[in-house]
Amino acid sequence: MQCNKVKVDLSGSSHEYEITIGHKLLEIGGEWARKCLSANSKKIVVVSNAKVFGLYGEILKQSFESKDFEVDVFLIGDGERFKNLRTIEKILQFLGEKKIKRTDAIVAFGGGVIGDAAGFASAIFQRGIAFLQIPTTFLSMIDSSVGGKTGVNTAFGKNLVGAFHQPHGVLIDVGVLQTLPRRELVAGFCEAVKQAAIANEKLFDLTAEFLRNYQLKNLKKYFITADFISKLENLIAAQVAFKAEIVKNDEREDTARNDSKSRKILNFGHTLAHALEKVTDYKHFKHGEAVGYGILFAAELSKKLELFDNNKLNLLNGVVQDIGQLPDTHNINLDEVFNNFIFDKKNIGKSLQWILLEDIGHPKIVDSEYIPPVLIRETLKQILHE
Repeated sequence: MQCNKVKVDLSGSSHEYEITIGHKLLEIGGEWARKCLSANSKKIVVVSNAKVFGLYGEILKQSFESKDFEVDVFLIGDGERFKNLRTIEKILQFLGEKKIKRTDAIVAFGGGVIGDAAGFASAIFQRGIAFLQIPTTFLSMIDSSVGGKTGVNTAFGKNLVGAFHQPHGVLIDVGVLQTLPRRELVAGFCEAVKQAAIANEKLFDLTAEFLRNYQLKNLKKYFITADFISKLENLIAAQVAFKAEIVKNDEREDTARNDSKSRKILNFGHTLAHALEKVTDYKHFKHGEAVGYGILFAAELSKKLELFDNNKLNLLNGVVQDIGQLPDTHNINLDEVFNNFIFDKKNIGKSLQWILLEDIGHPKIVDSEYIPPVLIRETLKQILHE
């Protein structure tokens, strides 16, 4: 079976793993897991949600069992509001009840919420057990399944409680995207545009061309052609390779680094996104949709600071528009959004660090002390209320 493979080789660490990208890969999930895990691995706990597992769970479970894994399944709620410490406690209790050992493994089978929660549970259960990622949303395929960040949301902010815990492998079956709702596709491609904007013109052009050629609302119908599947796999592989390279050189997001290869640049668009999610109690936006607004905001702010050319701004805005409609924001309180910036995890010392753009592929980290608050408020109003 032909697959794209991206290796994540972490600098200064003996841990490395492979990301496998292809079509109809769930059927060989057991064989893949055997290659990723220790020969002593006997049990697998699949963490998923009812919708994903109902669609594809039996295929995956049977594949694991065919390679002599004992499989248990734990389902959590669907949505960002379930990414919390209560869910982690329930997963940990389940692992204890099933007598999971350090030689066993957890498999995250779902989107970013599943991956973050299952990954965090695997990081702290018995001080760390093996963890496999099988992402089923476009966003989790290109972003959250790669890099080892795990965690949960709390009342005081998004992703402020968590751990770095790298998976032993990532399996991406593009076929599951056929059943992905349009909003999830929009959310995922917002994240793809975010990565492309900070990566390089080649990835930006590849992503923009894909969006021009294939309307997300009709994505399912394109799966009948091998050419589309190949282009989709190649786009995902290119997106993953970019993130893997960033993670390789800055695995734990060194707070002292402010260069253009720092892992911090992956937070482009996320300062506003996290604030929007928090003030709406994680119920109004898909994460990627909030990132879509974050991209528009950060790019406009970059232009106002005379960092970013207006022609490039229009180009970037046009690609975001090609993704599709984002949720309405006219009723969101701008003061609440502004005040939530101080709780962002990108605060270093007393200053929030904004990820802005000097050009496509040229991100710049700027401390908030160099940005007039009135300019931030003005840009918020322009992006969210006009």
